[in-house]
Amino acid sequence: MKYMEFKNKFQNLPIIFTRDTLALQKDRQAVRNQLERWQDRGLIIKLKRGMYILNEDNRRVNVSRCFVANQLYAPSYVSLEYALNFYGLIPERVVEVTSVTTKKTTRFTNGLGVFVYQCVKPEAFRGFKTAEDEYGLKFFIAEPEKAVVDFLYLNIDRIRADDRDIFAGSFRFQNTETLKGKRVRELAGLFKNKKLEKIAGLLCQFIKKEGR
Repeated sequence: MKYMEFKNKFQNLPIIFTRDTLALQKDRQAVRNQLERWQDRGLIIKLKRGMYILNEDNRRVNVSRCFVANQLYAPSYVSLEYALNFYGLIPERVVEVTSVTTKKTTRFTNGLGVFVYQCVKPEAFRGFKTAEDEYGLKFFIAEPEKAVVDFLYLNIDRIRADDRDIFAGSFRFQNTETLKGKRVRELAGLFKNKKLEKIAGLLCQFIKKEGR
């Protein structure tokens, strides 16, 4: 398999899977060896085992890290710190792309960055929507209220159930007047966790106060 043939076939696709390359060459081990050589030469970028993209000079379809996050580990949606920053709810720039999944907690590091996944129960795997990245590719991301609730749930051991100051203090939440308190309570209820529901109630009071 020649690189030019490979590039011409896949340069219009956002993601390249090893299984798709077998149409060009049936020998699976030979394909793996060739992909490793091209990776070493910087012609392709390995996202994880069996998943690649062409380098920036050779691909015709660019991909955002949010789109890649969905593709790396499914089912998943972008949430937690990355989504909080995306919506302007925290001031810090977030380098890692953080997501929620129903599968086990994991992380991937590749040429596009670090992708972190945290697990929630299937009944709480709701409250996300489809968005479109700057290249026209669709990905799943938490609603603003769900990003907050996911964050609170997965950091619940750090929070006292009566701590009213943590939202503006340790967590540095901002622009919370954009959040809908009713939706926060509704989404918190998915977790069936009394402490989380109490914290969500405190957050709703904080939202109301900040919106005055």
